[in-house]
Amino acid sequence: MDINQLNFKHLFYFWRVAKQGSLTHAAEQIHTSQSALSTQIRQLENRLGTPLFDRQGRHLELTATGQQVFAYAESIFGLGEQMLGWLEGRDEGATRVRVGSVSTMSRNFQVNWLRPLLRDPTIVLSVDSGSLETLVERLLRHQLDVVLANEPVSSDPTRPTSSRFLGSQVISLVGRADRWSGTALRVPEDLDGVEMAMPSVRHGVRLQFDALCFSAGVQPRLRAEIDDMTMLRLIARDSGWITVLPEVVVQDELHSGELVHVGQSSQLTEHFYAITVRHGHLAGPLSRLLSREAAGDIFTDASDPIQSTRTPSCSLDD
Repeated sequence: MDINQLNFKHLFYFWRVAKQGSLTHAAEQIHTSQSALSTQIRQLENRLGTPLFDRQGRHLELTATGQQVFAYAESIFGLGEQMLGWLEGRDEGATRVRVGSVSTMSRNFQVNWLRPLLRDPTIVLSVDSGSLETLVERLLRHQLDVVLANEPVSSDPTRPTSSRFLGSQVISLVGRADRWSGTALRVPEDLDGVEMAMPSVRHGVRLQFDALCFSAGVQPRLRAEIDDMTMLRLIARDSGWITVLPEVVVQDELHSGELVHVGQSSQLTEHFYAITVRHGHLAGPLSRLLSREAAGDIFTDASDPIQSTRTPSCSLDD
């Protein structure tokens, strides 16, 4: 393909429509008509010799080729926006990293994993939470760069994702030190009738725990089931109940001695994954972070504070 024959205005219009996921919104932003926008994109498709969108009425979905073309366009025009922002002294000169995180995941884990980005003064970071299905759909629409999850996502031609294993951690049983210090319970044998707070049934850890207790004929006394890990951490800290959760959730309370380990089972494990678009373009800092070596120890809090000469922008949607 002769690159001189590529009309970059057509590519720009395609990029804006793909980013917005809507002809209407893109047309409003670049002050042109939907029909003119549609014509420009069709001319680009004719030039490339392949459709870039699957059109179902007004609904647009990127084809596999469209996703690849969008990745190139994102690099071309995204870097252009960063350059202009840098020249004008605006935040757009920084690298934007958009992270989605499953709502049942530990906030401590998220911060531990993102810590290298938080230290980088050139990063503008946004973190949104939601269901795995919703976040993956946003990822495939290129509205997110990576999704953090506690389960992998199957990949197929219509959902070209890649699930990278980040690590795993044995689930712990913890309790308040003023009540449970010095106690060591066998899991699940010693849990019959014990008051407990647990993750909700939406969480894979809860399903593992219930199956383990059922097979042993043990029935703990359920006092609370919590979907959000932050809330579960507060329950562990403020109640006298035994709580089932990943250790990373209560790393600060364990370090301070407010909570203590009560029991553990190697059959209860949570796995952590970073989900990206297969063969998609990743910003340099994010690409480096996706190696386990770069991520460092994501299950313990770093001893040194986050420091930089310029505070990075960060939007956390809890």
